[in-house]
Amino acid sequence: MLKTGNYNHLAITRITPSGAVFKTDEGDVLLPLRLVPEGAEAGTVLEVFVYVDSEERLTATTKKPRAVVGDFAILKVLETTTVGSFLDWGLEKDLLLPFGEQTEPVRRGDQVLVRIYLHSTGRIVATTKLDKFILPVDNSLAAGDEVDLLVYAYTDLGAKVIINNSFGGLLFHTELAIKPKCGERLRGYVKNIRDDGKVDVTLRIGGAQEAFNDRETILAALAAHNGFLLLTDKSSPEAIAELLRMSKKSFKKAVGGLYKESLISMPQDGIRLRSVQTK
Repeated sequence: MLKTGNYNHLAITRITPSGAVFKTDEGDVLLPLRLVPEGAEAGTVLEVFVYVDSEERLTATTKKPRAVVGDFAILKVLETTTVGSFLDWGLEKDLLLPFGEQTEPVRRGDQVLVRIYLHSTGRIVATTKLDKFILPVDNSLAAGDEVDLLVYAYTDLGAKVIINNSFGGLLFHTELAIKPKCGERLRGYVKNIRDDGKVDVTLRIGGAQEAFNDRETILAALAAHNGFLLLTDKSSPEAIAELLRMSKKSFKKAVGGLYKESLISMPQDGIRLRSVQTK
């Protein structure tokens, strides 16, 4: 079955002066001649992205768009016309963001977070109305799972995220050492799946593994800064988070452990990596 708005592996049916033609159940699909690889002939199988061109014809390209149908992505607004705004997604035909799919007006040059989907008309379009594409959580998620997170909005409770490009979740303010931007992608963990199906996520593993990771993060930062960090237990939470992406509480705990191991010294202006001498 042909997947419009996505990648397909198709066998060339014939080569014409216009390009390579693929015969599919949805009709003929043309790969323009300038994009046909050298040596390709009838029977050659190519991976191509299939979309609908400006004349409403199924068209193939060997170019790779910045996102495909089903993806959430940040794209740049190129212009606004009478039908909506057009976004740069890396293909010759720009991606339409209709006025009816905009939660608020966008302007040329804006970077907007959208979801790409296949409209009932067969056209590939974008929308900023993301909530309608977020799925109810299913049994593919469990507490402790490592997951991909996409920050897409903020509430009084924290950051709303999309988990694994599918499910909705929440990062509480207490989980955020710094405030990620909308559209930023993070790695996180499922903290809890509530009875109502809502998912709480965290950026931290927890327990002994979390403490070990904090320790290694500080040691790596020391190594990257010639063995010295201008951070102390009096540093602001913001300064610690900016450099190490951890809370002040976690920083103090990890530094205390490193000091007890005699791996660091603590002069008044920061922390310094000690030279380890072997006998």
